[in-house]
Amino acid sequence: MSSPAPPRPPFEPYKTKVVERIPNPTREERERALARAHYNLFNLRSDEVRIDLLTDSGTGAMSDRQWAAMMVGDESYAGSRNFAHFEETVRSLTGFPHIIPAHQGRAAENLLFSSLCRPGSIVPNNMHFDTTQAHVLHQHATPVNLAVAEAYDPESDFPFKGNVDVPALERLLRENGPDKVPLVMVTITNNTGGGQPVSLENLRQVAATAAAHRVPVYLDMCRWAENSYLVREREPGMGSRTVPEIGRAFFDLAAGATMSAKKDGLVNIGGFVATRDERLAEKLKEALVLFEGFPTYGGLARRDLEATSVGLVEATDLEYLEHRIGQVRYLAGLLAECGVPFFRPVGGHGVYLDVRRFLPHLTADDLPGQALVVELYREGGVRAVEVGSLMFGTSSGPGSRSLELVRLAIPRRVYSAGQLAYVADVVGRVHARRAAIRGVRMVYRPERLPHFTARFEPK
Repeated sequence: MSSPAPPRPPFEPYKTKVVERIPNPTREERERALARAHYNLFNLRSDEVRIDLLTDSGTGAMSDRQWAAMMVGDESYAGSRNFAHFEETVRSLTGFPHIIPAHQGRAAENLLFSSLCRPGSIVPNNMHFDTTQAHVLHQHATPVNLAVAEAYDPESDFPFKGNVDVPALERLLRENGPDKVPLVMVTITNNTGGGQPVSLENLRQVAATAAAHRVPVYLDMCRWAENSYLVREREPGMGSRTVPEIGRAFFDLAAGATMSAKKDGLVNIGGFVATRDERLAEKLKEALVLFEGFPTYGGLARRDLEATSVGLVEATDLEYLEHRIGQVRYLAGLLAECGVPFFRPVGGHGVYLDVRRFLPHLTADDLPGQALVVELYREGGVRAVEVGSLMFGTSSGPGSRSLELVRLAIPRRVYSAGQLAYVADVVGRVHARRAAIRGVRMVYRPERLPHFTARFEPK
């Protein structure tokens, strides 16, 4: 019986014009770097990293059209023509009338949650990501994750693990009401739970449920184009629709959105809040002037707004998305050949290693996700990030559910098939010696977002 054919790398729909030398630290240099960084990969210098899969946020390569757009920056403090183009582009794609720029996604979250939340508020989401959760907590409000049960099963092939548990949402809204719940948030795709998409039908149900309780729905739309591509591929009746059409169907169900343009805006910095609520827009602009900048630049150079206008459109290109998600699937296929356990089905922007199956001998007290990212770097200079109990805390109590993952986030238009094959080889080698991997302990924990600045030591 013949063995199955190896995964075939996707065709790159672009040519390389500029190259950047990749560092190649030795094993000894990596060991010294780990010790200096206190075993927290956020503390590594970029020249100590061979392949950087820490995040896909702001780490992509811009196109020639985006770089050309940077050259027509109108750096007027107020009334820049680049803002006018940016506003027109976002309105055209989303239909939201009020567009408030910000320097990145977490700034947009700060604007929205500080304007809508108060102490005691409850904010439901399919799954909050790290900064979203932190901004809700910063307002002395409570983030509640309401993803469907399938979202917590790494081995299930359910196609829409980003979906909201609508009956659970109905119960929460019925018990609390609009005085306690200022908004329902839905993240597309669900980054915390494996980069999984939300179906259009699910959002329709969410919107109807929220409307019945007079609560607005807001989207975290930073990976909206990837979500639309996966909806087009997986949801019945969507295959003939374009990515912009599917995206617009999502936006038409929402009262507004936050966006980190560092993802599906294909830029290295930028973001925005969009809303249909004129009174809220005025409140957001007041906060914007205080914390970010004037409403026609929002803390950004105006040339960055112009590059974002181009990138938002490029992100909807079907050929680009086929390659983008094809790269993720290519890496997953290579890992599957090595027997490496990962979260299924593969989502939009990275492969998430299933830590509990990868390191079954380690307990939660061993911080197994952090132990695994340390070993990936030690083995081959690959930088990844823990998405589990360190980032979000450990769930406890009856009915609690949690995931323990390590994310290999693939930057957009950056790495080749050969470089992804190298990543798979490194992960495979670590998996082969997994039984010998020890845990780590935290020796310093900051009050908020511990994974960014905590310090560790080997057990």
